[in-house]
Amino acid sequence: MSDLIPAPRALTPGGGEVRLTPDSRLHAEAPVEGVARLLGGALRQATGLPLREGDGTAATGDDIRLRLRLRPGLGPEEYRLVSDGDGVLVEGGGPAGVLWGAQTLRQLLGPDAYRRAPVDRDRVWAVPHVTVEDAPRFAWRGLMLDVARHFLPKEGVLRYLDLMAAHKLNVFHFHLTDDQGWRVEIRRHPRLTEVGSWRARTKTGHRASPLWEDKPHGGYYTQDDIREIVAYAAERHITVVPEIDVPGHSQAAIAAYPELGNTDVVDTTALSVWDTWGVNPNVLAPTDTTLRFYEGVLEEVLELFPSRFVHIGGDECPKEQWRRSATAQARIRDLGLADEDALQSWFVGHFDAWLTARGRRLIGWDEILEGGLAKGAAVSSWRGYAGGIAAARAGHDVVMCPEQQVYLDHRQDPGPEEPVPIGWVRTLEDVYRFEPVPPELTPEEARHVLGTQANLWTEVMEDQGRVDYQAFPRLAAFAEVAWSDLPAPAERDFAAFDRRMAAHYRRLDALGVAYRPPSGPLPWQRRPGVLGRPADGPPPNR
Repeated sequence: MSDLIPAPRALTPGGGEVRLTPDSRLHAEAPVEGVARLLGGALRQATGLPLREGDGTAATGDDIRLRLRLRPGLGPEEYRLVSDGDGVLVEGGGPAGVLWGAQTLRQLLGPDAYRRAPVDRDRVWAVPHVTVEDAPRFAWRGLMLDVARHFLPKEGVLRYLDLMAAHKLNVFHFHLTDDQGWRVEIRRHPRLTEVGSWRARTKTGHRASPLWEDKPHGGYYTQDDIREIVAYAAERHITVVPEIDVPGHSQAAIAAYPELGNTDVVDTTALSVWDTWGVNPNVLAPTDTTLRFYEGVLEEVLELFPSRFVHIGGDECPKEQWRRSATAQARIRDLGLADEDALQSWFVGHFDAWLTARGRRLIGWDEILEGGLAKGAAVSSWRGYAGGIAAARAGHDVVMCPEQQVYLDHRQDPGPEEPVPIGWVRTLEDVYRFEPVPPELTPEEARHVLGTQANLWTEVMEDQGRVDYQAFPRLAAFAEVAWSDLPAPAERDFAAFDRRMAAHYRRLDALGVAYRPPSGPLPWQRRPGVLGRPADGPPPNR
């Protein structure tokens, strides 16, 4: 019972257990029947027990053993789990709270509760007597997945939503577009996927590597794929926040539609989808044509994604082409702007107003602070804490995701044996000691910290196995930071967390996660050192 991850606020053990048998039933009130379907389906697969639906009436013996219901007075994501002589009761302030309680119930049943078929039909399935009272620290507990650099097929995305739900994470930031690929179908602009979703070759490892994979790479999600992903996430009380990156990180779109680029300074018809990593000089032109094009893109995006927030990127936008472009300079003069930074602020502000008029909110990387923060915008603070601190002090909401702490593409060990040793060394303990709320903020300013997210940029993650290796086990530590009321970083008991991970590794095994072994990389996982870079060097892109 003491090996729960994330750690609950309060746990009181009892003295017995609730056994599940072929006669045991599962009952749920109408508002949480969706949670019951998820829990019942998972447990039927793992245990082989029928777990028929009960009618909610009083029962004795092995009849109704599992009950799910709402409880007034609890917060929307708060839950209370009681396992005693009457069975197991999971109560939540809302359906999400009941779901998180159900995830705790699965952990209490043991690692094999995460399997898709029984491995021992004679085993006894039991929930120890216990009372768990729990609620999340942050409302935004996120994971960003970059599918532009390396495409992850739909089934892999659905799998990561399951992994998020198992760790009580609730925001999936879906990085769908970049220089290296456009991954979402836009019906009014078909060349975005016909041309923009494929590149001819791919740099292997860091951008300084001399190695290439000389074969096409690509793929995209149809609009029905996106609807399925969004619905699948919603069943698990996960919000999908789409990212359409502008005005930088846009070469895939420019390759498909050259008129989007700065045609007076570069021959955009010669551009193809980018095949390497880094900061690309080819950025969108600040023209009415570009604005109308992306308004059309976003109209379809809003139809697909009901999330309140829409991410527009806004990061790493080199200004050199705008400095040389007569069209961009004319726009600066016509608008009475100070410089190119202000031009980017105007660009972001246009879409901030456009989204606000449609009942949505813009969120972008902390570069949107440059030239003046767009009114109503929220900030993903990635370049350390400074952007988040500035935004919060200005009254803007913030999601803390500093690269120095929670970029999970960065190496996990200083040794050269890491598969692709890039970026800063961030061990499991480093992630566990990450604190999302900077101490410089006053209590009033800290209320603007919506929460935190971990980021998975996939320049060096060519497949699902490599994504798993980089994400886990560190994502488990991050989930506890985002969920649990932990003490100050220096006071956190990492040794106790590490002991709890012993059981959690078995859960990850049952889930089929190819995590980094606790003892480090295995010999067959090693890559030539030329793919990496010196310890604590800058990241491959952001």
